[in-house]
Amino acid sequence: MTPTATPRIHADQSAQGQPVRADAARNRARVLSAARSVFAAQGADASLHEVARFAGVGVGTVYRHFATREALLEAVLSDRFESLRQLAAEPAAGLSAEDALLEWIGAFVRHLTAYRWLASSLMPTLHHESSLLYQACREMRMAVDGLLRAAQAAGSFRSDLDTSTLLKLINAIALTAEQTSDDGARLLDFVMTGLRPRS
Repeated sequence: MTPTATPRIHADQSAQGQPVRADAARNRARVLSAARSVFAAQGADASLHEVARFAGVGVGTVYRHFATREALLEAVLSDRFESLRQLAAEPAAGLSAEDALLEWIGAFVRHLTAYRWLASSLMPTLHHESSLLYQACREMRMAVDGLLRAAQAAGSFRSDLDTSTLLKLINAIALTAEQTSDDGARLLDFVMTGLRPRS
């Protein structure tokens, strides 16, 4: 039985799935631009009222386009998830399976630390299939699974490691880094050492 695809809201649709007028599309773009700035300055848990203020629109306009904080965060992060998916699906030429996975892991850590509190916002949602953010990163997860399997086949990583566990470990590193002065690199090195095959 073929699973039913989760419908996605495109840039020319409202949260109700209706075509968006030109002025509404401009407001949506303003809200997204403001959200990126506010999340970068104040963290991913910033008030949606602050996003509305920065965008110069009423908070009702924000909720008209993005019914929840998660929906707004998903829209802000969608381009980043796509870039990460592409990096996993098409690693740089000449990289070994191990180096391709390590390069992707480094990029994902940088992504998670781009907005303060992003890691803690993502943790409860990335592993629940009903979450918008889960749907947004599903294809990325599939591409990373391919990277991990290739690295395991080359003997670079433990065979009992799965993609979900790897993502949880990376998220935990980013969560620790955003709450301390640690940039996460040392923690990541320890974790990567622990994920090597046992001799």
